[in-house]
This record gives sequence, C-alpha cells and structure tokens, in this order.
Amino acid sequence: MSSVAVIGSGYVGLATAVCLAELGHQVIGVDIDEAKIAKLRGGTPTIYEPGLDELIASNLKAGRLAFTSDYDKAIPGADFVFIAVGTPPGRRGEADLHFVKQAAKAVAGAMKKTVTIVNKSTVPIGTGNIVARIVGENLGDEIPFYVVSNPEFLREGSAVYDFMHPDRLVFGSHDESAARAVAALYGKLDTTILITDLHTAEMIKYASNAFLATRISFINEMARICERVDADVKVVSEGMGLDRRIGPLFLDAGIGYGGSCFPKDVKALARMAETMGYHPELLDAVMEINLDQRTLVVEKLREVLGGLRGQVIGLLGLAFKPNTDDVREAPSIDVIENLLQKGATVRAYDPKAMPVLKAQMNSIEYCTDPYAVAKDADALLVVTEWEEFRHLDLDRLKSVMRRPVIVDGRNIFDPKTMRDRGFVYRGVGRS
Repeated sequence: MSSVAVIGSGYVGLATAVCLAELGHQVIGVDIDEAKIAKLRGGTPTIYEPGLDELIASNLKAGRLAFTSDYDKAIPGADFVFIAVGTPPGRRGEADLHFVKQAAKAVAGAMKKTVTIVNKSTVPIGTGNIVARIVGENLGDEIPFYVVSNPEFLREGSAVYDFMHPDRLVFGSHDESAARAVAALYGKLDTTILITDLHTAEMIKYASNAFLATRISFINEMARICERVDADVKVVSEGMGLDRRIGPLFLDAGIGYGGSCFPKDVKALARMAETMGYHPELLDAVMEINLDQRTLVVEKLREVLGGLRGQVIGLLGLAFKPNTDDVREAPSIDVIENLLQKGATVRAYDPKAMPVLKAQMNSIEYCTDPYAVAKDADALLVVTEWEEFRHLDLDRLKSVMRRPVIVDGRNIFDPKTMRDRGFVYRGVGRS
C-alpha cells in the first residue's frame, strides 16, 4: 500500500482522504485550518456527508488515517500528494487558482524525495502545467516529480458511495507511467480506467459537469413550455428518459441547479472559452435559464397571493440538494433575497443546512420543523427535495397555515392529491 497526503479537507479532500484510507493506503490529510484539524483528529467530520463519520472513526482507529496542519510532517514521506483545495469563482467567473498555487508551493518546499502530485480539484485546462512550473521553481533540490490530473466525479450527499463505486476513473499526465501509478491506488475498485493526456483529463471534468447542467436547464425550459400548452413535464421527462439514447437522469424540472460545482464550473468553462476567442452561446443560455428558475418560483408565489409585501413565506429546504448541508450557490439564497426585497417575511427549515446558512444570513427566522415553518404562513415554497418533506402530514400542515398555498419548486407532490386535500398548488411545468 502507498503513502498518500491529501491537501484540503473540504468535500472533495476529506472524502478522498478517508476513502483512500478505506482502500488500505496510509493517508494523512492536510489543512491550514487548525480548528478543522482538531475536529478531524477527534473523529468529527467538518462537513455533513452520509457515512463519512463512520469511516473517519474506523480508519483513525486502524491507524491508516491522520490529520495535520504541518506540510513538513505530511509531505516528506508521501509517495503521492493530492491537491484538493477550493477553486472559487473569480470576479468574471474564472476559477481562482490562488489556493492551488499556494498548495503547490508549500508541497515543493516540503518535498524530500520523488513524489507524484495529483490535481484532484476542478481546475482550468492547463493548471497541471502551472502546478509543475510552481513546484519546479520552488524545489530546494533537484528532485524528480510528476503531475497527474485525476478529476473527481463525486456527488455531495453520496460522495462515499460514488468514490467506492465510480462510473469511471480518469487519469491524465504528460507521463503515462505516472498516470498508471495513480490509477493503481484505486486498484481494488472495479471500474473503467481512462488514461489520457493532462489537458484532456482536465477538460473531461468540465465537459461532464457542463453537460449535466445543460440537461437540467433544458428540462426547465421544457417545463415553461409545458405550462403554456397544458402538458405535464414530469410525464414528459419520463417519456424522454425511457429512450436509451437519452436516459432518465438530470431531467427533473424545478428551481434549478446550485452547489459548489455546476454553477462554478459552467461559468469557468464559459470564461475559458471566451479567453480563447470563442463565444459559448449554449453555456451562456444554460446559466441564464438556471438563474431565471429562481425568479420563476417567486413569481408563482406573487401571482397566487396577489403580491408579496407583508406575506409570510415558509421555505422547506435550504441546502442546494438533499443529504448535504452545503448552501454554496444554493437557490434558497437568491429566493430569500428576492422575497425580502419584495417585502415578505421569510422563515425556513432544513434538516442539516440551517446552522451553515444562519452563519451567513440572520434576516430570516429558522424553525425547528416543517410545521413550525407552516404556522400562520401565507404560503410554503419547497426548495430542497429532502425525503422527509415527501411524507409530511398534509392535513396537519394545512390546519396550521393561514392560507393553504404551496409552490413546489421540486415537484415532489402530486398536483391532484394536493388540490384534493384543499391546497392551492403550483408546481413547475405541471399541467
């Protein structure tokens, strides 16, 4: 088994470190945030991800997993160093490589022997070359090293499962043997291995996320047309998905995509194209449609209620998707700001994300459960499709509301059932 250091303890870094340890490697996670490291050493995850806490505890106990803030303790003995730090959007939407460059410089300063540096972060095409240049310029001695791109395809909320059951694994490098050495770290996993050049591997990640985001925006545009021609987008999606050429995934109409990947990556890919003199018309449309969906559900509320000033609106869900506490680029934030701007009072409930959003936004009321959100509310808006929302006691919900209005931004309820139960119901693209 190999010795691995993983730089960064966010969603990607922590999942990578823990799962590589689960595969039997000796792994040390590195983060400059001392508070995070202290929690992780104690077995407490710094993010919510199903199954992660159990794996951290078991691998700490087995001695395969450790955490530090000191590069000089993590890098000298490592055979492989994964860079899995954040690449937040810059002012024009481009990926900000500050943390990647910082990590590359720190790795170079701590290297004592040959190491393979693996870019796990989602980075612009050509970043592998930048990392190689930074490491080469900052090495104290002439130590051989290799750079490999190994993009991640993990879904928040199922990152552990996705790591252990990947659709494919991609490895790109200017040195094929280095790419195959990184691939060998995953040898226990039964999946397709794709070895390619560095730039192609980096592009595969962006192209994959952009395509999935395009499917979401496409079905949301179909939903708007469905509303005008009295068709049901849920059934339209089902009919499309039965076509083997299309498939059913990412065809759920609703409030749009969010999170740390799709918004950032589509925007970054579009900006990359522009810097190369190409106008990315499709990508621009994908982003525009997605932003419009967040406005659409607020407009539905306004139409049903006859205005929003003075109205009490309850939000069911805050995270950008279920089974995570991540609110980065979450539709809920734009919706809340829009509602407040129009004079509404907003309250919300989310099973996991409330503490995270509360640290950023204290202008709304955070409630203990969905029924507290509904009490004396003029309308409810479903923002995140948490499973518990599908099983609410609808009679109890209706009994505590001031007006029985539900705008379903995720189409989790059946329109006929809701209307039969006495609700004024609006979905997205439902007949």
